Amino acid sequence: MSDAPAYTVVVPTIGRPCLAECLRALAEGTVEHTPHEVVVVDDRPAPEGGLPLESAGQLLDRVRTLRTGGKGPAAARNAGWRTVRTPWTVFLDDDVQVLPDWSRHLAEDLRAAGPDTGGVQGRLRVPLPADRRPTDWERTTKGLENAAWATADMAYRTEALLRTGGFDERFPRAFREDADLALRVQRAGWNLTRGTRITRHPVRPAHWWASLPAQRGNADDALMNRLHGRDWWDRAQAPRGRLPRHLVVTGAALAATACALAGRRRTATACAALWTLGTAEFALARIMPGPRTAREVAGMLGTSVLIPPLAVRHWLRGLVRHRNARPLGGAG
Repeated sequence: MSDAPAYTVVVPTIGRPCLAECLRALAEGTVEHTPHEVVVVDDRPAPEGGLPLESAGQLLDRVRTLRTGGKGPAAARNAGWRTVRTPWTVFLDDDVQVLPDWSRHLAEDLRAAGPDTGGVQGRLRVPLPADRRPTDWERTTKGLENAAWATADMAYRTEALLRTGGFDERFPRAFREDADLALRVQRAGWNLTRGTRITRHPVRPAHWWASLPAQRGNADDALMNRLHGRDWWDRAQAPRGRLPRHLVVTGAALAATACALAGRRRTATACAALWTLGTAEFALARIMPGPRTAREVAGMLGTSVLIPPLAVRHWLRGLVRHRNARPLGGAG
């Protein structure tokens, strides 16, 4: 593997227990083509205790840590790659586990990358329970298998990061910052490809209401619209969400309330019926593919009522907040 390009692994973390499994799997999966360094970026706002770096095993002497103080995954990755001295930077999330032959396939991916290739994506696999239907949260995580340019396992040519400025730190969450970078790398003249290496992405535990805070991502979609135009969905190979339907359902609820207060009962009834039908359709779309347990059904019913107005609220806030946003580096 000596002819394979050198690489550095950057792992941003907020100190979740899964980091230990990530580092352990990395040590076991990089026997044939060892990274030059493993940069673990501690993005905890107020670190208490150390990180489980000893899980890196044989790679421990190559592990280096940085602290970013809770600035978000984009800032953490930027802090990491800006210290890299190798031609390639491989980003891994702290909740993934590379497979034992990962480094061999990574070496093949990097050797196959032509001079115009700026990035090579790994293939994610999300294991689901074999004895029951997956929950809504599990199905959402499963969608990562088809996500384009997800930095859960993404190798970028370090020169491409330098030319584009890396991740846009206006994206505060682990959402859309990877699509934004991919579009800027492609706009700078690089190609992005999919590699052969496979990385396991387990479904992390989550509360039944986890879909509610996830609606903050609608503000990031508003930023993407501003930075890349309304056709960015197709260019980034990103599936469109349900925001248009959420707008209709939320509008129906507001109209029903306004008409009822104005004494227009017939119109209020029609708007309320539209809200009911829209909410029921949304809930059923989430319930039917799932395990349909009492807990899952109750959670889907409750969150299906709350998600549309939350999504609209975050989208509107994003429109206002990012109304004057320009692409990173000033290109437009």
